[in-house]
Amino acid sequence: MFVQVIEGKVKDRDQYLRQIDQWQKEVRPGAKGYLGSTGGITPDGRSIAVVRFESEADARANSERPEQGAWFNEMKKAFDGEPTFKESSDVEVLFEGGSNDAGFVQVMQGKAKDPSKFRSWSKEHEGRLKEMRPDLIGGIDAWHEGGSFTSTAYFTSEAEARKNEKAMGDDPMMAEYMSLVEGEMTFLDLPEPIIN
Repeated sequence: MFVQVIEGKVKDRDQYLRQIDQWQKEVRPGAKGYLGSTGGITPDGRSIAVVRFESEADARANSERPEQGAWFNEMKKAFDGEPTFKESSDVEVLFEGGSNDAGFVQVMQGKAKDPSKFRSWSKEHEGRLKEMRPDLIGGIDAWHEGGSFTSTAYFTSEAEARKNEKAMGDDPMMAEYMSLVEGEMTFLDLPEPIIN
């Protein structure tokens, strides 16, 4: 799997949503190897999209299509400034990965002090996490240069996610998780996720 992470500050929400709709109807049918995307706009007006392809070659071929270029030139008009891109072919899934059934998505970005320890923690605690967080449907972790990551978590609903997040706030397992992260993590909440 190959993942593209596109972020930006949205200045025209309507244009952004129109372009997403247009991509699905007109551009997506020709996107070879496209697996799906998860994105949306945070309450403070930031957008993030995590786009999945079968391979880097498929993602590159899509970017080079004239219709993709024309579409993206229109999409850029919805942003305040240039959107940023991160890419990764180093991708891991939690449980079943992403889910179209999610009512709430949270994207977390940070840097692991030791990426191998961080990955081991995730595998070791997957079973317990599933028990403690029935609201957590699955997730996708994309690793970037220097141990930084973009982690996309899919939840049944925001209300359930907040309730269970609070309930496990003092759990030593979560303290251990946070100790593996260098500095602060960024949390991007998508209360109205766009999942295709």
